Amino acid sequence: MATSTVQPRWTLITPIVAWIVLGAAFALPGHGALLALVGIALAGSVFAGVHHAEVVAHRVGEPFGTLVLAVAVTVIEVALIVSVMLSSGPEKAGLARDTVFAAVMLVCNGIVGICLLVGGLRHREQDFQARGASAALAVLASLSVLTLVMPNYTHTSPGPMLAPSQLAFAGVSSLVLYGVFVFVQTVRHRDYFLANVPDENAHAEPPRTAVALLSGLLLVVSLVAVVLLAKLLSPAVERAVADAGAPPAAVGIVIAALVLLPEGVAAVRAARADRLQTSLNLALGSALASIGLTIPTVAVVFLANGQALLLGIDGKDTVMLTLTLIVGTLTLSSGRTTILQGAVHLSLLAAYLFLSVVP
Repeated sequence: MATSTVQPRWTLITPIVAWIVLGAAFALPGHGALLALVGIALAGSVFAGVHHAEVVAHRVGEPFGTLVLAVAVTVIEVALIVSVMLSSGPEKAGLARDTVFAAVMLVCNGIVGICLLVGGLRHREQDFQARGASAALAVLASLSVLTLVMPNYTHTSPGPMLAPSQLAFAGVSSLVLYGVFVFVQTVRHRDYFLANVPDENAHAEPPRTAVALLSGLLLVVSLVAVVLLAKLLSPAVERAVADAGAPPAAVGIVIAALVLLPEGVAAVRAARADRLQTSLNLALGSALASIGLTIPTVAVVFLANGQALLLGIDGKDTVMLTLTLIVGTLTLSSGRTTILQGAVHLSLLAAYLFLSVVP
């Protein structure tokens, strides 16, 4: 974890360079050579954002630190989804559903699977607080089913949609449940989300307040750059998806993957350093924030505009979600993991990605 009171120079320069690339890309839209620079700037912004998130996290302590990156990324992700949906019209009515579902699957099977595999390969077995992880998964299961599955079985509104009153209820209940989870994680039962074994960095000197504030500012700058750069790459991604003959829902997977990069990198680095508790806090927290903040915001926007909002996933995705939640429950029930659990989750990720391209 970053604990230095002096910021590495590359972490200060990279966000500035990313915004310069952004300006050039907006000034010269459609320029092919700039796409490569956009990709490089995106990767640099991800690593810079992870560094600054770790600085802030070390200053404020756990589990508050893991909320910094998850909530910051999700707030900007919500802004991206809403802006794209409103600017694209009815054909993007399912983008929020596709992106949120992709985020859940990528987090629960991808990020968690890689963390368990990397941590198991390096440390054989790793421990974590089963009480906190199980609580997070219970909230995630409730939010996922109520917002992504239930719309297929309601009768007031036809299709995979909710009636306005139902959509309002889903938005309010999602926000309330996420708020209760954050209260439990940070105040009421904070010990459920702390490692049983003290982190080797816990006694390292925390960064000065000025350094932490600078990192907080640069974290936001880096994350905004990540989302805007991802948005610039989205048209190329959509063309590639169309040329490959993949379903439009694959675009949501790519957007979710790009936006989740900072959290994914931070979680894997923590698992490799034998801080699996931090990894799970980051991973599950990002999935919860993705649903708990996206659904209420999108609900408010679309209720105000009177536009249709597709939320229900199809039968294939419902099966994948159910299997993921069952396997996740078994994985997180013991408080100890090996490479086997990581391999199982990654196999589910491979199945999800393959069936999304070849439904």
